[in-house]
Amino acid sequence: MRPHTEVTSFTVGFDLDMTLIDSRPGIAATYRALSEATGVPVDVDLVVSRLGPPLEQELLHWFPAAQVTGAVTRYRALYPRYAIEPSRLLPGAAEAVAAVKKAGGRVIVITAKRGDLARLHLDHVGLAVDDVEGLAWADGKARALRAADAVGYVGDHIADMGAAVAAGIPGIGVSTGPCSAAELTAAGASRVLSDLTLFANCLPEIRVGPQVSDS
Repeated sequence: MRPHTEVTSFTVGFDLDMTLIDSRPGIAATYRALSEATGVPVDVDLVVSRLGPPLEQELLHWFPAAQVTGAVTRYRALYPRYAIEPSRLLPGAAEAVAAVKKAGGRVIVITAKRGDLARLHLDHVGLAVDDVEGLAWADGKARALRAADAVGYVGDHIADMGAAVAAGIPGIGVSTGPCSAAELTAAGASRVLSDLTLFANCLPEIRVGPQVSDS
C-alpha cells in the first residue's frame, strides 16, 4: 500500500483594477458616456487617477446624493459596452496568477467592482482565476479573505493593505495604481513591488508566514 501523501493547497487574493488589469481607458469612456447621458459634468481624468473605492463613493463627488443610486444603475448598464474592450493586463499579471497555480494554489479576485463585470474583464484578457468576490471594499475585503482562508492579498490601494492587515495575512502592494510605495508600506504592506513581474519571488514568503517589510 502506498503511503498517504497529503496534498496541501493555499489561496492568494488579488485586487483587479490597477493590480491585474489597467481598466482606466474603459472606465474613462464609461464615465464620459454617463456624463453625456445625464448631463452631469465629470472630470474623468480625476476619476481614473484614484480608482479603488466603490462606485457609489466616486459618484457622490459628481451627483447629488439622491441621484447616486440611479447613476450607479446607468453606469453599470453602460459598462459592458464601453469599459471591457479597452482593458489590458498589467505587466506580470498573467505570470503572477500562473505562479500561484503552478505552486498548487488557488487565485481569488476580490474587488469593489460587481462580480459579473469583473468576470467580463477577466474573460476579455484571458485570465483564468478560481473565484471572484465582488462588491467588496475595506472590511468587506478582509471578510472575503478570511472566508477564503487566503494566505496573502495583492493590491494597489492602501485599503487593500488595510484589508490584509485586518485579515491577519501579508499584503503585497504594487505601485501600479493611485498609491505610492511609501503609502502602501505605511498602510501595512509586507512588501511593495513596482509591478507584478517580481511577484513570483514573493510567493514562497507568503506561504510560510509574515514577511519583513521591503519596498
